[in-house]
Amino acid sequence: MAITILVRNPRRGAAGAASGSPSPSEPSLSFDTPRLVIGRGDGCELRLPDPSVSSRHASIRQRGAEYIVLDEGSTNGTFLAACAAGGAPGIQVKLAAQSPRVIRSGDLVRVGRVWLELRLDSAISNATAATAKDLALELVTRALAAAGEDARPRLRVVEGPDVGKDLRLGEPGRHYLVGRAKDVDLPLDDEDASRRHFDVVLRGDRAMVCDLGSKGGSALGDVPLEAQPVAWKPGTRLYAGGNVFTLELAAVEALAELERGPDEVLRSGEVVDPPFDAPPPSPAEPTPEAPDVSEDDRAPLRRRDAAPASQPRGEESSWGLADGAVMLIALGVLLVSVVGFFWLLRR
Repeated sequence: MAITILVRNPRRGAAGAASGSPSPSEPSLSFDTPRLVIGRGDGCELRLPDPSVSSRHASIRQRGAEYIVLDEGSTNGTFLAACAAGGAPGIQVKLAAQSPRVIRSGDLVRVGRVWLELRLDSAISNATAATAKDLALELVTRALAAAGEDARPRLRVVEGPDVGKDLRLGEPGRHYLVGRAKDVDLPLDDEDASRRHFDVVLRGDRAMVCDLGSKGGSALGDVPLEAQPVAWKPGTRLYAGGNVFTLELAAVEALAELERGPDEVLRSGEVVDPPFDAPPPSPAEPTPEAPDVSEDDRAPLRRRDAAPASQPRGEESSWGLADGAVMLIALGVLLVSVVGFFWLLRR
């Protein structure tokens, strides 16, 4: 059995969780291993680039037919919110360090500010060091985008006839063409550039570049480019025709900075809400149906049961004929009893 871990968005709604299918916008990895470590460090199987997550925060281990989660002595703690029958999360429980808790499919785990959803299923494992880094870079890119910064890799012309032009490389695996042709991804005005001069493709956290047989050639730093792709490291200049190009990998740089930084301690009283809205209340038990009663039948009952609010309690009812007859009979019995008592005393 594999375990799939989804990095949850802030709120998706209980209905979305109950559907059983992850949102396309929620990154996930599937593991088929007896142990995996969750943390901010580059050696973790699941890398979460958030400063509130410790370098080695928590781990999930297989114990027989079960999976357990335990805190690895993190700064901000690990919390478990067991999933209720209807798909809504339960109360958050903070785990003591190195104290394992059994997890079930659908449970939520919070590490620092990051919520994870755990699913036990028969998914095919896709977790590798490369996919873990890709997931971390995706999370960094989203965080920077939320802060208003476009973190997609960028190719820029810093010198030459086309200075100021740039190209965003937003799709991993896609080949981006640069040259003088009109149908390339970055068209150039440089007369010394070939129609299709060089090619750039993203591979994980690296950009690979190669020359496409240009008339004037290309060079990466001091090394001439050939048809075989080579890694283009940020900071190294690429020379093609009369232009000079640079490569910016903002997400890679931000990820490295986050991994080197210290843990951010959560403020006292800071609340990290689960990624669900509050679950709806359970439906009440059905009550027996009351017999149909007409409005005319109910009116006398209301008049007998409740007096007008302005009427004093002592005036709620008056003496009737029957009440007077009962009182007279009671007085007669009392009088006969008194006469009989005196008669017995005189004998």
